[in-house]
Amino acid sequence: MRPSTGLLTDHYELTMLDAAIADDTAGAPATFELFGRGLPSGRGFGVVAGTARALDALEAFRFEEEALEFLARNRIVSDSALDYLAHYRFTGTIRGVPEGGLYFPFTPLVQVDGTFAECLVLETVLLSIYNFDSAVASAAARMVHAAGGRSIVEMGSRRTHEVAAIASARAAYLVGAAATSNLAAGQEYGIPTTGTVAHAFILAHSSEADAFRAQLATQGADTTYLVDTYEIERGIRTAVEIVGTEIGAIRIDSGDPHIESQRARALLDELGAQKTRIVYSGDLDEYSIADLGDSPIDAFGVGTRLVTGSGYPTCNFVYKLVSIDGRGVAKLSADKETMAHAKNPQRGFTAEGRLAVEVLGYKGPRLEMPPSLKVAELVPAHEVLVQEGERIERAGLVEARSFHRSQLESLPDELLVMDTQGRTLPTLLVDDSGRASALG
Repeated sequence: MRPSTGLLTDHYELTMLDAAIADDTAGAPATFELFGRGLPSGRGFGVVAGTARALDALEAFRFEEEALEFLARNRIVSDSALDYLAHYRFTGTIRGVPEGGLYFPFTPLVQVDGTFAECLVLETVLLSIYNFDSAVASAAARMVHAAGGRSIVEMGSRRTHEVAAIASARAAYLVGAAATSNLAAGQEYGIPTTGTVAHAFILAHSSEADAFRAQLATQGADTTYLVDTYEIERGIRTAVEIVGTEIGAIRIDSGDPHIESQRARALLDELGAQKTRIVYSGDLDEYSIADLGDSPIDAFGVGTRLVTGSGYPTCNFVYKLVSIDGRGVAKLSADKETMAHAKNPQRGFTAEGRLAVEVLGYKGPRLEMPPSLKVAELVPAHEVLVQEGERIERAGLVEARSFHRSQLESLPDELLVMDTQGRTLPTLLVDDSGRASALG
């Protein structure tokens, strides 16, 4: 049984709940939406990740005796709120963009319908999961695309929290990473794991040759040998001498990747190891990977930049009330405005299957689209994730990975470049009369 996630929340969620119970707001029907107001500079899209983890957390969202005792002892909420929390079960409906799908400015990734109280207390746990997982997935997706078909291996466990490392591996695999170094992620999610030796292993032996012999004895020839502990050319020559020309791969973790990969390829070919792959690691991100497009590198190991969102460790998603008791509500705060009512997003596709526009708010049977957008079909962006408190089983991680690939294939080419110069998918906001206006 999963541990309770009820206390993975902010203090004010429960004090708001307490006040809402006292003034009878708690039971009012409400809709909350989780979205981001923008994208990181230079990016044209983001990736939705963490959905399955969020639903796991929802299923475990309980306030057990120990948690209730903590709340009572510290006088955080009243007895009436404690009683409510003791019996808390989410009974509403959640819709959202499927995991692996894409989001754009103001896309409601998740729409939560239920009573004000039961939706309110989910804010922090939903935001913490979606903000982290989507940040990693969005960065990793750009790295995978930049690699141009060459493998990306996630190896950032030592650069983040031990639990976040598992989520990072999952998010990276979702968007196309070939494998992870994290064994817990392999066990929990079935992600392929990989790894051979680090520099400590080489240094622990009296010579590089002895280290390679020891590795060969247990891992065989068709694996990856680390060749830059001392000097790269010497390491390659020693590895081929010990392992033979059928050596599977070499890994370089230092130096200029342009120069060293060219030298390594030339030397391997000269030594007869033409089929040996070159793996490069060391502070790589999507920009450096893209810059290595013409290099002979076959695979990239990515750690720090991947698990920290490549400079954007959160998506800055927010979770906002958009309607209550049938009444649309919105913030008017400067630079933090929100839009009232549920958005019910749809995506407009061209006849060639390319994404052309996102439409927010439209509910009617027809909509006159601007001719310049060349929209042939409008498709709902949401699917039902939870119906009346019951989780709807959806595709697993492998299927979500395939869905993500199809989503990227539908993106206009200009949104896939490393710097979109502010371009992203156009968004239309449609009122109840069917009038559309450009957003942003």
